[in-house]
Amino acid sequence: MAIFCRTLTTFAALAALALSGPAFAADGQPSDWQLGFQKAATPIMEQITNFHTYVTIIITVIALFVLGLMIYVMSRFNEKRNPLPSRTSHHTPLEIAWTVLPILILVAIAIPSFRLLFAQYDFPKADLTITATGSQWYWTYEYPDHGISFDSIMIKDADLKEGQPRLLSVNNEVVVPVGKNIIVQVKANDVIHDWAIPSFGIKIDAVPGRLQTTWFRAEREGWFYGQCSELCGRNHAFMPIAVRVVSEQEFDNWLNTKAAAAPDSEGKVAAVEN
Repeated sequence: MAIFCRTLTTFAALAALALSGPAFAADGQPSDWQLGFQKAATPIMEQITNFHTYVTIIITVIALFVLGLMIYVMSRFNEKRNPLPSRTSHHTPLEIAWTVLPILILVAIAIPSFRLLFAQYDFPKADLTITATGSQWYWTYEYPDHGISFDSIMIKDADLKEGQPRLLSVNNEVVVPVGKNIIVQVKANDVIHDWAIPSFGIKIDAVPGRLQTTWFRAEREGWFYGQCSELCGRNHAFMPIAVRVVSEQEFDNWLNTKAAAAPDSEGKVAAVEN
C-alpha cells in the first residue's frame, strides 16, 4: 500500500509539472523544466510533433497491453493455481494473431512516417536561398542571390544585453521573411558540424566536401535558436544558431542595410547590428 501511495504521489507530481507554465517550451528556445518539443514554427515541425504524439499513443497502448497480459499470466497460470502445467504447445489462431497484428501496427506507423519524410525532402520552389558554413567554432552565412556574407559568433556572457539568452545569442543572426520557402545549403570548412533548429524541425550535418540541403517555412515572426548538434571539438557548445523571422518589408530593409555596408578585407559584408 505504501508503494502504491508513493507511486501515485510521483505521478501526481509529474502531472502537475506537465500542466505548469514552465513545463511548456518557450517560443523558439528551451525553457526551465521543459517537457516535450519546442513549439512548432514550421509545417514540418508540426508534422513531427503530430507523428511523435501518434506513435507515443501506440507504444503506450502496447506497453499497457503487455503489462496487463503479464499480470494476468502470472496470476492465472502460476504454480500455486496450476500444479499440473498445461502441455499445450501450439495454438494456431494465437500464432496468426501475434504475427499479423504487429505487421498491421508497423504499417500504421510506416504510412505517416513516409508522408513526413516525403514532406521533408520534397523541396518546394525557393523564395530565398541561404548557405550556412560551419567552422571551428562559428557559422558563416551567405545570401548568394544578394551578395551578402557574414560570420555569426556567439556573444560572450559579459556582453549580453537584457533579454538575450545565454549561449544562444549571436552578433549577427540569420534574417528571413515570414511565410517564405527558405532553402538552406549546409557545409563545413573543417570537421563535421550540424545545423539544427528544434522549432523548425531541422537537424542536418555540415560535412566537409559535401553540400547538404534542407528547407523551412516559418509561419510566424520571432526569434528562433539552435546549436551545433554534432560534437566538433573543444568549443562545440559555443557555436549557436539564431534565426530572426520578420515581415517581408522588414526583411527588405535589412537587405538594403546589409548591401550598403562596405565589404571587409576578406570580401565579407561588415557586421551590422540588427
